[in-house]
Formats: sequence, C-alpha cells, structure tokens
Amino acid sequence: MPVVSAAIGRLLGLPPPTHRVQRELGVRLPAPDGVELVTDLYLARPLDPGPAVLIRSPYGRSRLVWGAFAGFFAERGYHAVIQSCRGTFGSGGRLDFHAEGADGRSAADWIVGQRWSNGEIGTFGPSYLSFVQWALAATRPPQLKAMAIQIMSADRSRSYYPGGAFALDNALTWSYLMAHQEAGRLEGLRAQARSQRALQPAFRHLPLLTADEVAVGRPVPYYRDWLTHQPGDEFWRKLDFTDLLGGQTVPTSFVGGWYDYFLPYLLEEHGRLAAAGRPVQLVVGPWAHANPQGLIAGLREALAWFEVHLKQGPGHAAPIRVNVMGAQPEWRELAAWPPRAAQVAWHLQPGRGLAPEAPPASEPDGFRYDPADPTPAVGGTSLSANSGPRDNRGLEARPDVLTYTSAALDTDLEVIGPVAAELYLESSTPHFDVFARLCDVDPRGRSLNVCDGILRCAPGAENPIRVELWPTAYRFRAGHRMRLQVSGGSHPRFARNLGSGEPLATGTKLLASERTVFHDPERPSRLLLPTSL
Repeated sequence: MPVVSAAIGRLLGLPPPTHRVQRELGVRLPAPDGVELVTDLYLARPLDPGPAVLIRSPYGRSRLVWGAFAGFFAERGYHAVIQSCRGTFGSGGRLDFHAEGADGRSAADWIVGQRWSNGEIGTFGPSYLSFVQWALAATRPPQLKAMAIQIMSADRSRSYYPGGAFALDNALTWSYLMAHQEAGRLEGLRAQARSQRALQPAFRHLPLLTADEVAVGRPVPYYRDWLTHQPGDEFWRKLDFTDLLGGQTVPTSFVGGWYDYFLPYLLEEHGRLAAAGRPVQLVVGPWAHANPQGLIAGLREALAWFEVHLKQGPGHAAPIRVNVMGAQPEWRELAAWPPRAAQVAWHLQPGRGLAPEAPPASEPDGFRYDPADPTPAVGGTSLSANSGPRDNRGLEARPDVLTYTSAALDTDLEVIGPVAAELYLESSTPHFDVFARLCDVDPRGRSLNVCDGILRCAPGAENPIRVELWPTAYRFRAGHRMRLQVSGGSHPRFARNLGSGEPLATGTKLLASERTVFHDPERPSRLLLPTSL
C-alpha cells in the first residue's frame, strides 16, 4: 500500500488499508437523456467482484478531497465510483436538482453491469452528496444496500425556510461558491478569501430577487427558484423525499452536527426509521456544517457501516452516540433520541432574570427592531465561516437584543434533547420575526451560543409564540449561568423581516417595529429545557 496514504489513514483514525488501487479517470457515462457525466473509478485490486461505493458530487473529483475519499474506500476493499453531477466539472448539461434521481440511478445501474461488481452498492457523501443519495433511493434501486447520510435532510426546503424565515446567508454563500469553484486553483482561493467581503453588499441588497447579481454578477436560476417558491409548492415537492421514509428498508447511517442547519430534520428522519424498526445508526458531534472534523467522522462511520452491511462484517457500535458539549465534552451512548427527560420551564423574570419560579407581577421589556439596521448574526448554524459557537457579548450589548440570565448554577445541569421558548410578545407591526437563543455564560462573562431558532410571524399570530430552538446536548457547569436572548432576527443568516408584508423576493419597503416581551403571572414567558431524569 502507498506509505503516504496509509499514514494519512492512521492519522484520520481509519482501519488499515488492505488493497491496492487501480484508477480509471475521466470515464464518460451517459445519463438517461444522453448528457455525459464525467466519472472516476477507484477500483480495489485484484478486480474481483465486490461491493461498490457510489459518490456523486457537484464539487468536483479532486484527488485532494473527494477523490481522496474514494481512494480510502478502494484501499479498504470497495470499488469506489465518483461522478460529477451534471453541469459541474466537465459533466454535460446544467446543474439540475430534479435530475439527480435519474442520473444517480443510471450510474447505479451501470455499476452492477461491470465485471468487478457483485451487484451491491452503498452510497456516501455529506450535504449535497447526501441529497443525491436520497434522490437515488427514491428510485428504489434493488442494488442499494447501505446509505451513509451526513449533514442533510430528505427535504431540502426545510433548511431554506427554518421557522418560515429564508436562510439568506446559506443561499447566497452557496451560489457564490458554485459560481467560483471551477476557477483555477489560485483564483478559486482568492475568491474564497474575499467571499465575505464580496457578499456583504448582496446581503443588504433589496429586492432579494436580484441579490444574486450583486453576489456573482449574473442571475442564478436556482437561487431565484428558492426565493419565489414557498415550501410545499410543486417545485419543493419534487425535491422532498420524506415520503420515501415510510417504506425505506436500506440500512442508513446518519451523521450530524449540533451546529448544522440540517440537524433537526436529520434527527426527525432518523427517528422515523428507528421507530419503524429499520437498521439505522445516529452520530451527532459538536460540528458546524462544513467542519473538517465532522466530514472525517462521517467517513469513519461510513466505513464501519459498510463493513457490516456490504461485507457482512462484525457488528457496529452503539446505534446512537452523541457528543455532550460543555467545558469537558464527552461522547455518550443513548438508547433513543431524544432520551427520556423532564421538560423544565425556566421563566423570564423582572430585572432580566431567568429562573424556574413563575414570574411575579412585573412590567414588560421592550426593544425596537429596525430592518434598516438589522440585528446581526453571530455564530449559529450557517454555511459561512460565521457559524458554530461564538462570544455573544458584543451582540448582547445592542439595544435590540433582550437577555434573561439565570443565577450561577450550584451544580452541573445537562440539557439533552429539543429546546423551545414560549414567549408572550407583541409587535407594533403584524409582520415580524422572533429569534431566540440559549447561551452559556462562564464566570468571566463570556456568552457562548448553544442553540437557537427563529419564527416568522404573520397577522393573527397567537400568544404565546413558540420558537423551536435547535436540539442540543450540553452540560452547563456549576458556576456558569444560562442566558436566553430574544431579538427580531439574525441577519444575514436569515433574511430580515421588512415588516411591510411584501413578497419575500420583491419587497423593498422597510418598517421598524416596537416589540414588547411580557413576563407576569398572566403571561409567563419561558424557556423549556429537556433535563435528564
């Protein structure tokens, strides 16, 4: 085996290589409509019939990244096939989300016709590479025997409209990435280095429909589709594979991150398959969407999963493992997700306190949200570099952010499961957003975001307003304090609510609003935390 590859494998915690690799690069496979899709083969030698791993990617087949992943599989006895999605890196046509199912099925059918195939395949890859796995699975290929899903949902629309708010940062950041990824290596690095500076004017631009031209210099059809098609309409229904879960029998590994924007939906999909008795596993770590450590963990889990379900090897590890974050993070095995827990209410108090006791009679708090100066995003779940845990003290000093903070904890407190905030809140405009965030405040005063969520409210919104925060697994240490933030947005992570009620894609009128948050016996706003039993 190549010495360098073996050393890298050890560094990444992979099992030792067992095979040499034969590479066949630039193979052109026809899609059902005749478009040619460029495909690289990493075949385990000797070329005996064996299981194959299919990787379909819109991000190229570079031997530094996805080609390296294919090589890792081949060195461990799998025939790995990596294909560029249409419209990317030499493949014909243009990127078409709706074609991924048929394109993937064509590749899967080609694989089982090769002399080195034993007729069984597994699929691998994070994010978009998992979306195409779901698209392929929806065609019910009999040769599909295992899937390794990572940081992705079977329904793309939910990540673009969490709580009904549009994920602007993700949409424009991905559009920018796709527009520059096929530039030369040096130019690509330059584009990446200037991405945040280049995108800032686009994030502020109105109407949002033409923000793509500011970001990349030309219209981006799929960005405009995301803006103009609301969840549930025909455009999104064709990209929603959650109906597949009812009859899904393919053994499926799920790997997610606590700061990944697909996390709640990935957990839900794992839960549906687990409840139906399907062979599944779940691993969730302390990662944001594109965190390299998370990607490597996904590779390790896929190799172990395929060992069982493609090679009939020894049994796999515990079906659910999560990283409990905090000052001393640790991995924990669970019997189920979410684990049994008591839903404990921590009430907002006068004087900006947070406590288990119900609040006394008190005056409400207020703030002004101005979409012309929107509350900025600091950390959280996004595709940009501004993701994960961040110090929130600067954000919390703004007058448009209310904070409610507990006393220092006497003992450690573990919060594992879904988190929510129920707020009695009024707005002077009927169109408004509510953003809620749970933070860990250490003895020095540093405030780190743990999880958060947003809800877009329309006329007639009823109190209490319930904001679903991201699920989490977190240990608040003794001496630390818990803090709840309440604000009107997190821009540009989510498109600002203009307050005018105009359509998302074409609105330009900005209306500031006054917000009032109540915490009294008749209107007990509260944070709901799953506390271990």
